[in-house]
Amino acid sequence: MNLLEIKMPVGEAFLTSGIGVVTVLAILAVIACLIIYVSKFIRIMEEKANAAKKADVVEEVNLTAAPAAPVAADTMTGELELVKTDEKTAAVIMAIVSDQSGIPLNRLSFKSIKLMEE
Repeated sequence: MNLLEIKMPVGEAFLTSGIGVVTVLAILAVIACLIIYVSKFIRIMEEKANAAKKADVVEEVNLTAAPAAPVAADTMTGELELVKTDEKTAAVIMAIVSDQSGIPLNRLSFKSIKLMEE
């Protein structure tokens, strides 16, 4: 008996191919759902890690802060507008800008610090 001689009725052939197509689509749907859930899980874990790092930076800045020096006569004092941010975050941002630029904090003048949406 030759394999080419075996014939399948048309209805059975459509049923077999339909089951195959449905199976492939179901597996692809499961894979897509897994990708979505894994990416949400990773995003949540990254947010927790970033929050922990931010808390560590704030604590480090508070621990390493030098005693307040008197303000020089040539420095400007004024109002700082905080938009969607708290004072601790603003202090960290100002300390980082001062450190990265090499300009002492009492020489910098910040007018506004705004939290940018991602």
